[in-house]
Amino acid sequence: MRVHYDHQLEQLNQELTKMGQLCEQIIDLASRLLDAWDTGLVGQVKTIGGEIDEMERSIETVCMRLLLRQQPVARDLRFISAALKIITDLERIGDQAEDIVEILPQIHGDTPEDRQKIREMAKHAMSMVNQSVDAYIRQDVTLAKAVLIHDDIVDGDFVQIKKELIQAIARNPEQGEDTLDLLMIAKYFERIADHATNVAEWVIYGVTGTHDQA
Repeated sequence: MRVHYDHQLEQLNQELTKMGQLCEQIIDLASRLLDAWDTGLVGQVKTIGGEIDEMERSIETVCMRLLLRQQPVARDLRFISAALKIITDLERIGDQAEDIVEILPQIHGDTPEDRQKIREMAKHAMSMVNQSVDAYIRQDVTLAKAVLIHDDIVDGDFVQIKKELIQAIARNPEQGEDTLDLLMIAKYFERIADHATNVAEWVIYGVTGTHDQA
């Protein structure tokens, strides 16, 4: 019985790892589309977004089977409950990456410096997603706490980008709409980082039994 249970837990780990990897891929694609519009990459974003949605449903099914059939207790129960919370955040990461891609065609102005700074935010957010999922697989509280610290860096990046974009609107009001779209994209990347932070917090809960939000 325990062997079968452990196998199901391993399946859960594998699927969560794959879902996290898909989230990293879709963030990377959204970031690359900041440089140049590419219909091929847009198609990949849509495909991966659909795969992330399917994985959320698949992992939810695995979790429910474990809860209903195995009736786990203590740490195993927290581990599975955390997974149910985590997949919700990962699914939202996929949605927000798709939202970014939907906004990009509306931007017509050439603002390479602003886009470069937003791409740096995207890299940080992608790293946070990777670390938070890795922390879950390893049940590593130290790594999860490192993600929480990293979120402060992304928040600081967003504040600086927001300040500079507002100043850009003041200098060039005619480009205000494009600039606001860039600000919205930066906000989406910040939200992606927030979801990675949520994942890290659920990892800490799964291991320690406490859920102290940052």
